[in-house]
Amino acid sequence: MSAQKHLTLTGISEISWKDAINSTIADASKTIDYINSIKILEQTAKVTGKKIVEYYATIDLCFTIEREREG
Repeated sequence: MSAQKHLTLTGISEISWKDAINSTIADASKTIDYINSIKILEQTAKVTGKKIVEYYATIDLCFTIEREREG
């Protein structure tokens, strides 16, 4: 039997929402093993003047909890 854990994370990019999502997954995967899936919860942006200057993507990241650990 396995268990899943969910984390809500928000990524920020000056390029696009897709870049914000991919960067968040890449950063999370540096310290979290067994990432299974993500769900995009919200996409927002910061606007300055008439231009989007930052893209924000909030995701629900799901990963399997490692049951057997030494220590």
